[in-house]
Amino acid sequence: MFKFIICIAIAYLLGNISGGMIFGKLLFNKDIRDYGSKNAGTTNALRVFGIKAGVLTFIIDVLKSILACFIGMKLLGLNGVLLAGIFVVLGHNWPVFLNFKGGKGIASSFGFIMFLDYKIAIVAILIFVTIVILSKYISLASMLTTTLVLPISYIFFVYRNFYVLSTFFLLASLSIYRHKSNIVRLINGNENKIKIKK
Repeated sequence: MFKFIICIAIAYLLGNISGGMIFGKLLFNKDIRDYGSKNAGTTNALRVFGIKAGVLTFIIDVLKSILACFIGMKLLGLNGVLLAGIFVVLGHNWPVFLNFKGGKGIASSFGFIMFLDYKIAIVAILIFVTIVILSKYISLASMLTTTLVLPISYIFFVYRNFYVLSTFFLLASLSIYRHKSNIVRLINGNENKIKIKK
């Protein structure tokens, strides 16, 4: 039980490390949550601060997830990886040290998927990029990609572990929940298409 608590606590606290906040402050002396979509994630960093900050934000948010999963694996094996994957995303989305105002968990979810199985991560990237190219909507690509990971893992990569599939389902659900305002805008036809500040 103690290892479970440690795994959850470390993953959640690592999730509190916000690449968008760090580079917004370091490079521009601004709180990213005051601009654009008011979100601390990669997409808003791209839109508000440009490619450099967006890429750095993505890298930080992926790496913290990989680190959390690595620690989880050392503590509890596969169960630790799954727990870490969930709680690093929860920490990213609702960080206690940032007044529970974080990102949407896409980069952190990707870090978890990359750690679990790089082949699924590659497929996820291809799906994401294809949807972005076709639609120009990062929000749509994010939701569809996280949702498709579960059936793709089950059908093509023969993942039958109930807990693995349940984790994929939970992360997809969190993604959709965090994008609820984007869903409304997509339905109404006024969702912002990707425009990157150089």
